[in-house]
Amino acid sequence: MDPVEKNGVIDRWVKKHLVLYTGATRHPFILSIRDGTIDFSSFKRWLWLAVLMGIWLTGQDYIFVREFVPFAASVLLKASKNSDDNSDTEVVLSGLASLSDEISWFKQEAAKWDVPLSDVIVHKSNQNYCRFLESLMLPAVEYSVVFTALWAIETVYQESFSHCLEDGNKTPPELLEACQRWGSEGFGEFCRSLKKIANRCLEKAPDEELKKAEVTFLRVLELEIEFWDMSHGGPK
Repeated sequence: MDPVEKNGVIDRWVKKHLVLYTGATRHPFILSIRDGTIDFSSFKRWLWLAVLMGIWLTGQDYIFVREFVPFAASVLLKASKNSDDNSDTEVVLSGLASLSDEISWFKQEAAKWDVPLSDVIVHKSNQNYCRFLESLMLPAVEYSVVFTALWAIETVYQESFSHCLEDGNKTPPELLEACQRWGSEGFGEFCRSLKKIANRCLEKAPDEELKKAEVTFLRVLELEIEFWDMSHGGPK
């Protein structure tokens, strides 16, 4: 890793807010997958909720999907207008290009686990996440802020599921494919590309913008923990 990046803004924030970051990336739901003690009803609940996360375009009925797609598009638009490096748009596009495959896989998994996607209930935490993404799509929100959010959303998933693949795991065979999809080295490389871009933007950002980006980073972590809580059987 580049020495500058290793000591970049994001790493300083992760160290500063390590308890919250660990809560998002090493949540009890994820640990229950890794140690093989997961209640499979919790996994089915995760499938229901994950549809709403917006990474997979499964239909108009899922509110979070409708919000994540415009958010991703807004990041791409900001990259084309505000970035000082043309490769930023290529990185964002590479993430968007994988959505079709994600959709197909997710529908197959939902069928395998008897999860009726048409009956998904929108939970309060998902509604909060939608409002959060809407706020990030406003034209006045700085490029570094929205890119910080994009990096954080993707990275929490990657670091969570890659943990389930590390040495010593007892991840059930039924869940290995899901963990390999989001915990893969390929997805990890994508997240590292997002981090590099976010760090570059943050290093150049004025103090007030840095404060906004840090608050955004923390809010993503809070919302991700709420999401895992729902999957683990927490409040709806």
